[in-house]
Amino acid sequence: MSLEILDQLEEKIKQAVETIQLLQLEIDELKEKNNQSQQANDALRSENEQLKSEHQNWQERLRSLLGKIDNV
Repeated sequence: MSLEILDQLEEKIKQAVETIQLLQLEIDELKEKNNQSQQANDALRSENEQLKSEHQNWQERLRSLLGKIDNV
């Protein structure tokens, strides 16, 4: 009877270890996805800043041209 309880305990421990290992793998995968998402986010922020700058430059050029047209 005592041996049966030890066998059950051993099986539960094995299952717990397997579950922990699977969860650790999942954590590693999620960390990698998070890292990739952060890199993509950084790239998009950089691109957004560049586009804002270009937009502002175009606005300034258009204002300048409109000012020249008004002076004519």
